[in-house]
Amino acid sequence: MEIEFLGTGGAITIPRPLCDCRVCSEARDKGVPFSRMGPSIFVHGPNLLIDTPEDIHHQINRSTIDDVKGIIYSYWHPDHVMGRRIIESLSADWINHPPQNKKVEVYLPEQVEVDFKRFLGSSDHLAFFESQGFAHINRLKDGESVFLNNTKVVPFRLAEDYVYGFIIENDSKKVLIAMDELYNWKPHKEVIGEDLAILPVGIFACHPLSGDRLFPEDHPVFEEEATFTETMEIIKTLDAKKVILTHIEEPNGLSFSECKELEKKLKNSGLNVEFAYDTQKVKV
Repeated sequence: MEIEFLGTGGAITIPRPLCDCRVCSEARDKGVPFSRMGPSIFVHGPNLLIDTPEDIHHQINRSTIDDVKGIIYSYWHPDHVMGRRIIESLSADWINHPPQNKKVEVYLPEQVEVDFKRFLGSSDHLAFFESQGFAHINRLKDGESVFLNNTKVVPFRLAEDYVYGFIIENDSKKVLIAMDELYNWKPHKEVIGEDLAILPVGIFACHPLSGDRLFPEDHPVFEEEATFTETMEIIKTLDAKKVILTHIEEPNGLSFSECKELEKKLKNSGLNVEFAYDTQKVKV
């Protein structure tokens, strides 16, 4: 099994349009690995795409992906779903008549399906793709698993119960992937001690290297988003062999170089933690 990080940003990518801060200016000048597109991961083996941000077309075109067997969604937020037209691009046959569409398998965990009917027109859009023969929609009840190329994929709800994480198991290897929203999450025993855990980095209340405050203490974001400090406590509980942090957004104010510096600091403290970057590939 191999993990490819297609996009390691969040709702606010790096560089942020029209932003001239030092982090965005450097990213605009240097590109990858300093720049970060929207959140998406591809798991080679099951050939599973997790989430489709707006720039997923560009992410796949620069990737090593040669086949997509399935797409699964972690939750309904725009930065995770608004590139869903990739289903049409991957599947539609515009030349032959009758068309010989590929038909991508799309997997919707239980609450994701409910929320897709309420927000952003996602359900209607997917229904249209299915009616055109571009996709087959698979609705997963909580507790159901998906098997792709002998790999087991188990969605499970986080503390914010409209958001799903995934346990991906192949042979003797197990990977935990949580794309976003760790607020108030307490890991259960089934996810302890994984070979690899991929988690959102969380909000940096203060710059982890300089100590400068980045958000006011009374900012409402702390009432709905996990902080980096809280993420670190989750990491200690998980006791995974390796942790990679993603969903690194512009407001956190960390450049790629600073992420690498912080990575060294964490490893010196005994934590095997890395910061993901766009196009990164990791074998498990």
